[in-house]
Amino acid sequence: MLEKLQKIEEKYTQIETQLGDPEIIKDREKYKNLSLELKKLQPVVEKAREYKETLNQIKENEELLEDEELKELAKEEIKKLKEKEEKLKQEIKIMLLPKDEADEKNVILEIRAGTGGEEAALFAADLFRMYSRFAEKKGFNIEILSKSMSDTGGFKEIIAEIKGKGAYSLFKYESGTHRVQRIPITESQGRIHTSAATVAVLPEAEDVDVQIDPDDLRIDVFRASGHGGQHVNTTDSAVRITHLPTGIVVSCQDEKSQYKNKEKAMRILKTRLYDFFRKQKEAERAKERKSQIGSGDRSERIRTYNFPQGRVTDHRINLTLYKLDAIMEGELDELIEALIVDDQAKKLKESAIEGE
Repeated sequence: MLEKLQKIEEKYTQIETQLGDPEIIKDREKYKNLSLELKKLQPVVEKAREYKETLNQIKENEELLEDEELKELAKEEIKKLKEKEEKLKQEIKIMLLPKDEADEKNVILEIRAGTGGEEAALFAADLFRMYSRFAEKKGFNIEILSKSMSDTGGFKEIIAEIKGKGAYSLFKYESGTHRVQRIPITESQGRIHTSAATVAVLPEAEDVDVQIDPDDLRIDVFRASGHGGQHVNTTDSAVRITHLPTGIVVSCQDEKSQYKNKEKAMRILKTRLYDFFRKQKEAERAKERKSQIGSGDRSERIRTYNFPQGRVTDHRINLTLYKLDAIMEGELDELIEALIVDDQAKKLKESAIEGE
């Protein structure tokens, strides 16, 4: 690890020197790119310098063990410094883990009612409200791209964009099947029902991420149906786009304008394609190392919301919190932080197996 840190420090010093070069200062684009690279390296370099300083202090105190008067004091100091060394080492290892290229991206959030009929649709609406509250607390913006309402005001399906730097790094752990246990408002006998909704969290694709050949698309227009007021079924404003090579289909009918529906459908399609190709790459890498760590299978039941007991259980990390009301109001930090720690631990273990 020290060798790796040394190389990072050398690169950092080299960039610092380059940024003082008058020729590079004149080249705005190069200066900007180097400054960004320096900013990325800075936290690691600062932590590395603190780590090396701690190692030096341990060495100095070990030399004091020969002195009878200072021996006990040195022992105490070494104990504290060794603990600090171990803590810094773990922090640095986490900082050196490969970064997910999608972490800084916006998110396309898709929630669909699963088993449970109308109660599942109401639960899907509750999940969307929970994520909306969480996004607002983080300063992110939300835009609904498409929705299909149920008869009781729930969502059969809702697709939304969450805009904000780092949105994907927080929301990516929410993909999967969410289960709810509660007494539905339609239940006269007071029995607890179990329903489910599926959540898909996709990093939003940018134009540079996905190139779509227009010849690979089939675009159909049709009349909107369902909830929508007086404009429904009056014009062919709804749009369905099929990506022929992958078979991915996206429909959008929320807007009165065919152009706007097409624009939204293309945004969703690009994101689904980006996710499709990312998952292909991940599967190839997983096959090579014979490991499925971090596969994020969406069919897996990830969490249960038990209303009678006021608890939420995340089955991936065996974490149960008796804070259901707060969580449904968007207080997701404790859950997500625990998932991040677990994910980092798995990646550290994986890198140790691979000898990185």
